[in-house]
Amino acid sequence: MERKLTAILCADVYGYSRLMGEDEEATLRTLSSHRRLIDSLIEQHRGRFVNSAGDSVLAEFASVVNAVECAVAIQSKLKAENANLPSDCLMEFRIGVNLGDVMVEGEQIYGDGVNVAARLESLADAGGICISGSVHEQLGNKLALTYEDLGERTVKNIAKPVRVFRVVTEPGAAATVGKNIRQVAHKYWRGSAFSLLGLVLIAGIIVLVRNLSSHPPTTTASTSPQKAALALPGMPSIVVLPFTNMSGDREQEYFSDGITDDLTTALSKSPDLFVIARTSAFTYKGKEVKVQDVSRQLGVKYVLEGSVRKADNQVRITAQLVDATTGDHVWAEHYDRPLKDIFSLQDEIVRKIATTLNLQLNLTENKVRAVKRTDNPAAYDYYLRGLQFLRNTTKEGNENARRMYEKAIELDPNYSDAYAALGYVQFLDVASQWSHDPHGFERAIQLEQKSIALDNSNAGAYGFLSMCYTVGRQFDLAVSAAERALALGPNLAFAHSALAYALVYSEPAEAIVEAQKAMRLDPLMADVYAFPEGVAYTITGRYDQAIPALKKYLAYINNIPARLYLIVCYVELGRNQEAHAEAAEVMRITPQFSLTLQKQMSPMTGALRERLYDDMAKAGLK
Repeated sequence: MERKLTAILCADVYGYSRLMGEDEEATLRTLSSHRRLIDSLIEQHRGRFVNSAGDSVLAEFASVVNAVECAVAIQSKLKAENANLPSDCLMEFRIGVNLGDVMVEGEQIYGDGVNVAARLESLADAGGICISGSVHEQLGNKLALTYEDLGERTVKNIAKPVRVFRVVTEPGAAATVGKNIRQVAHKYWRGSAFSLLGLVLIAGIIVLVRNLSSHPPTTTASTSPQKAALALPGMPSIVVLPFTNMSGDREQEYFSDGITDDLTTALSKSPDLFVIARTSAFTYKGKEVKVQDVSRQLGVKYVLEGSVRKADNQVRITAQLVDATTGDHVWAEHYDRPLKDIFSLQDEIVRKIATTLNLQLNLTENKVRAVKRTDNPAAYDYYLRGLQFLRNTTKEGNENARRMYEKAIELDPNYSDAYAALGYVQFLDVASQWSHDPHGFERAIQLEQKSIALDNSNAGAYGFLSMCYTVGRQFDLAVSAAERALALGPNLAFAHSALAYALVYSEPAEAIVEAQKAMRLDPLMADVYAFPEGVAYTITGRYDQAIPALKKYLAYINNIPARLYLIVCYVELGRNQEAHAEAAEVMRITPQFSLTLQKQMSPMTGALRERLYDDMAKAGLK
């Protein structure tokens, strides 16, 4: 008998016997309608329908990519169809996909390859998809999907346990992220009605971008000489100060800033090295500082500083590593290289630092190196120019950044960083209401997913994707994306912050831990991360701790959501006069404020939501 390796898709109806028992004729009509859609989608994805028995479907594909894409499309389409049916007539399919060896007899296929697919289908949730370990391995990062590892499962009539992965979706929802985001975009963005968490996250993102500017604020309270020194971490610690532009041309500032960013990102990948966030590092840009003061204010032992000169197709970089606790120079080097070798040069600097700090093993195990995501120096140059424009946080700056990133992608269509940055621009465009495109938010998600599909190690894209999911109130997806970002870049402050926002209602204690990690990694911008900490303290009844956290956040960003949680704290502590004063400030800032609308958008449920919103009402909000 002929044998072959093929991708197998098995599907059946969840609760089919119950549906037939309740209404045979209606169930058969719905099944026929759904089957026509399924058969059509199998054909569209280059699959072959094999057979069906009752409510089940068996199909095969030459490619696992086509098979999983088809499964996702089926669940998405059927969800839309079910939306038009009465609740007692909903028909949801479960799908399993396996890659395995099968026997072929005529048009039919048999064997363990088919049996495993059938067992995977039985493990799937209604409206869900389960895939085997062999499928997951072949998919790699070819699709912009997230998978949950369910471990090895012993299944009926299969000798060896089967490794099972679930294609992650919203509970009970179809598997296409794009459709879910489109619904969020229409409901929340076009109506300018954001959840409290989403509003604060948007504001925090904009503040962080602004403070990456080449002209940092001159009145940052955190840099006060009177502030107590931060303790050194229990591991080697470092900050990369902004490299000085030595070209004599201020227009070249973007390049020296970009080198600083890239070196920080590369070093941040090591879990055995503590790396200060670029936002805190850039507050020192253009200032004469003593490394001992930097060590005290940031709580780090080492400082990397240097300069960049770019001329024609050549680049000269000087770098020196300083023990900031003593002021002693550990090493200093200067490099003259062709511009096309910029990535290998950055990698050489990173390796020199890691070797000096005895992190040689970590280099190999955690791939701590400067990532070369493009072979096109011109594309890289446009990418760096885009970063400089983006820091203006104006509509004009955002549009200029967009043009730079689009040009970078035009020069290198596979440039992961450029897609991630373009998604960031798209998000800011909608969040700042410079654009009223109802599909703008969906477009931001798609660009981040494209970045990840091109390079599954792009921690920045995962971190920003997590923030987008949180704004859209898709918290499970937000947690998954943030955890992936931190696995790739343990020192990324904004990824710790993203995880804090995603966990604040479900795991408030963990949210506090993540927010405090972000603050320690970015100490001069710590107040920007205080909101999830304040909310988590409020939810857990630690009102005395919540109030100072929320006030710190309000010192940076004067907005409604932080004041609402402050009202709750004051009411719970019996400080009614202060609660009413905050409520009056809310109405002064936003005369059209509606407590009813905010309550409808709240991701909280049950007694917790009722208590918090009752407190707000007691302060006079309606």
